[in-house]
Amino acid sequence: MFKTNIQIGKQGENIAADYLKKQGYKILETNKRFSRFCEIDIIAQDRDTLVFIEVKTRSSDKFGVPEEAITRSKYNNIKTGLFTYLQENPNYKKYRIDVISIILKPKVEIKHLRNI
Repeated sequence: MFKTNIQIGKQGENIAADYLKKQGYKILETNKRFSRFCEIDIIAQDRDTLVFIEVKTRSSDKFGVPEEAITRSKYNNIKTGLFTYLQENPNYKKYRIDVISIILKPKVEIKHLRNI
């Protein structure tokens, strides 16, 4: 059965959230929208650090690795969301941006890039 890009993305976000929980992260929010252009896939807490996570998923690596899809524009949108969130939640002093790259076939591969 063919899956749409939205379904593949949602599957990847679920895999990423499960992976993060197993790593000891506390998931605070998912799909937090700040504007039409800015949505953070996962906001989590790693000990005393707030982590803003962009999840990129591909059904295979036939057309390149998922993390290559993060453009400068996308990165800047993530930073905008990050600073907006920090203004609304000033308790956090430490924060970072991570990327979780997921390839679904032939077997699920997860790559966690910290502090991009």
